[in-house]
Amino acid sequence: MTRKLSVAAIQTSYGDDLQANIAKTADFIREAASKGAQVILPSELFQGPYFCVAQEEKWFATAKPWREHPCVTQLAPLAAEFGVVLPISIYEREGPHYFNSLVMVDADGSLMGVYRKSHIPDGPGYMEKYYFRPGDTGFKVWDTKFGKVGVGICWDQWYPETARAMALMGAEVLLYPTAIGSEPHDSTLDTAAPWRRAMQGHAVSNVIPVVGANRIGFEPWEGYPNGGQQFYGSSFIADHRGDLVAAFGREDEGVLTAEFDLDFLQTHRAAWGFFRDRRTDLYGALANARPA
Repeated sequence: MTRKLSVAAIQTSYGDDLQANIAKTADFIREAASKGAQVILPSELFQGPYFCVAQEEKWFATAKPWREHPCVTQLAPLAAEFGVVLPISIYEREGPHYFNSLVMVDADGSLMGVYRKSHIPDGPGYMEKYYFRPGDTGFKVWDTKFGKVGVGICWDQWYPETARAMALMGAEVLLYPTAIGSEPHDSTLDTAAPWRRAMQGHAVSNVIPVVGANRIGFEPWEGYPNGGQQFYGSSFIADHRGDLVAAFGREDEGVLTAEFDLDFLQTHRAAWGFFRDRRTDLYGALANARPA
C-alpha cells in the first residue's frame, strides 16, 4: 500500500489574548482536519504577539514548562480527537532557562518531546537573544503516525545545514513555523521572496517537501505610536522539486493543504543520488567556526 502524507499550514494573525489565539488556532486545525490533513502546522509563537521586537522583562512571565504550556495542554486533546499530528510552537521555561521551542504531538495526543530552536537571531525587530538561549536538543526528526517529520523554527530555515541534517536523520517532510515580516531599520528591505526561495532550495537539494507557516497582520509596538511589525504571510507548501503546490499571499487567512506520496519520494530521492554522492571527507570546514 502506497504511503501518502497530507500536510497543512495555518496562516493567520494573532493578538494579545492567549486563549483567543489558542481558540483561533484550534478552529483552523479543525478546518485542516476536515480537508484531510494529517500533519497541521501553526506558525511560530502563536501564543501571542511576536514580542521580540524590543527588550521587555514582562515577557519572561509568559514562558511555561513545555508539558504544562496552555498551547500544549489545550491542543493535544484536539490532536487525539481528530487523529492529527500537531507541531506546537511555544515560549518555554526550564528552570532559569528560556527557549523558543516546539512540542511535537502525535495523532493520539501523546507528547513526543521538545525541539529547541538552534539558531537565535539578534537584530532590529528580532531581538531573540534577549529572550532565548540557543537550543540544546540538537535537530529532531519525529517518527509520527503518518511519517518522519523534521521541524526547524524560523531563523533555522535559512540554514541549509539544518535541512540537510534532518534529511540525513530520515525526515520525509520539513516544516518551518515562522514569524517574519518588515525590517524596522530599513523600510525598503523586503525578505519575503528570498525567505521562500531559501526553503524551496532545501526542498530541491534534499528531494523533500517543505512547509512554511508564517503569521500576517500589523502588530504595533507598545510605547512607539508609529512603530510596529507588518508580517508578510506568504506561507507555502513546496514539493520535492521546490515548486509551490500551495501558497498564500501577504494578507490571506486560512489553511493550505497538499498531499505527497512518500514511497515515490523515497525512490526519487535515491535516484537523484544527492546522498550517495556526498563527500563527507571534504566537509570539515562546515564544522569549523573559523576555517582557514
